[in-house]
Amino acid sequence: MGTTFTSADNGADRHYSAQLAHRTLATFTSRLEDTMTHHLLPRPSMGLPDIFQAFETEWPFGERHAMRVETYADKGEFVIRCELPGVDPDKDIHINVEGNQLKINAEREHEERTERHSEFYYGTFSRTLLLPTSCNTEDIKAEYEAGILTIRMPRRETEARKEIPVARVGK
Repeated sequence: MGTTFTSADNGADRHYSAQLAHRTLATFTSRLEDTMTHHLLPRPSMGLPDIFQAFETEWPFGERHAMRVETYADKGEFVIRCELPGVDPDKDIHINVEGNQLKINAEREHEERTERHSEFYYGTFSRTLLLPTSCNTEDIKAEYEAGILTIRMPRRETEARKEIPVARVGK
């Protein structure tokens, strides 16, 4: 005793559905690019609690921790700042770009002391950030000062949207 829905299956309905899907995808892609441009971390909340936030303060397995970051745009470039106190930037920080991902890894060695209390995190710190498509990954610069790693990435000129013609084959 459920409700049954039927629809006419003709070419006009399929064409309209394809157009609607294309517009929806274009709108989603545009909003995603805006999110990435402003935040570099495309994780919209949708009104639900962010389940990944629990992993950003402490990694539950082993000695791996997520680092705290802030991101913003400044004078035509994207900026990422990471809290990494107590690390040696010459040997303990590694930054790599793979496709549209920026991977940051750092390590702070545990100092052995007797009769101690510590709330510091030791071990490996890591973070992977999705980069906007308008980010120029060829000219990334990083510097470390007073426990803060700052990464600057210039924006590349965005290309205008262009329509690709479809050729008819066989007629």
